[in-house]
Amino acid sequence: MKILVTGGAGFIGSYLCESLLARGYEVTSLDDLSTGSLKNISTISNHPSFISVLGSIVDKNLVRSLVEASDACFHMAAAVGVKKILDDPIGSLETNLDGSKNVIEASAFYRKRLMLASTSEIYGKNPIQPLTEESDRVIGSPLLSRWTYSEAKAIDEALARAYFERDNLPVQIVRLFNTVGPRQSPGYGMVIPKFFEAAIKNQNLFVHGDGSQRRVFCHVQDAVKGILSLWDSEEGMGEAFNVGGIEETSIRSLASKIISITSSKSEIACISYEELKKIGFEDMERRIPNTSKLQKSTGWKPTKTLSEILSDYFEFARTE
Repeated sequence: MKILVTGGAGFIGSYLCESLLARGYEVTSLDDLSTGSLKNISTISNHPSFISVLGSIVDKNLVRSLVEASDACFHMAAAVGVKKILDDPIGSLETNLDGSKNVIEASAFYRKRLMLASTSEIYGKNPIQPLTEESDRVIGSPLLSRWTYSEAKAIDEALARAYFERDNLPVQIVRLFNTVGPRQSPGYGMVIPKFFEAAIKNQNLFVHGDGSQRRVFCHVQDAVKGILSLWDSEEGMGEAFNVGGIEETSIRSLASKIISITSSKSEIACISYEELKKIGFEDMERRIPNTSKLQKSTGWKPTKTLSEILSDYFEFARTE
């Protein structure tokens, strides 16, 4: 079977490519390297069943030709990370809207199975936790660029669902919650890589407000296993499934753990919400996944604890 992975040189996409190759599939990665890296796929670059294509999902003709030549597509490509969204809201919207539209439309036209990667950002700042796939979206002002990623991914999901209903497009949607692991760059605002980078340099770790926000992190290997468990089941066409971890923590506690792990001289510093709002950012107090739907459908369960996640990332970060 020939599989197209958009964003295949990205953080999650590269792990997915490795897992698909290990299953004996032929894999083509499409990536413009805007957030991905050739280093992420260095271990598989010479694999006889792997092809790396340098290009963008915004290139409609390229996307159509690659989808046509494949049996299925895992659409992982996106402009991701709070920093990138805030720095380039227009470019991020073009990638996440126009690019995803190209992939979804091509998959529908050529009748190819599609796995669509979405995000916990979909839920916005809904205070009712844990979040299920039926939870309402509670989104801030569209004038705050913070929410452009959420809005774009919601439209992606709606478009995929519309093609499922009209044309019976075989599509499944995975909503990823705070996926973390080796290869993840600190350059796009992801909290654990950003904290480790600062701690290793003995710089302050900045938390929003008082750092009481609470999150659950998922190891990238658990996330990829969750995605592939859904792929294997072929259940839930046209539906969304949460993929997330198991251990809740506050951001302040997370910062303290990372300072301890790295034996850093760093201190925890606070940025007020008033300051953050000036640059278009808004936070949510708690975001916790309910993954029972995927567990019941496939038997998948996340296994990596927060300590294991932090230990794995530290081993990676100290060599970078």
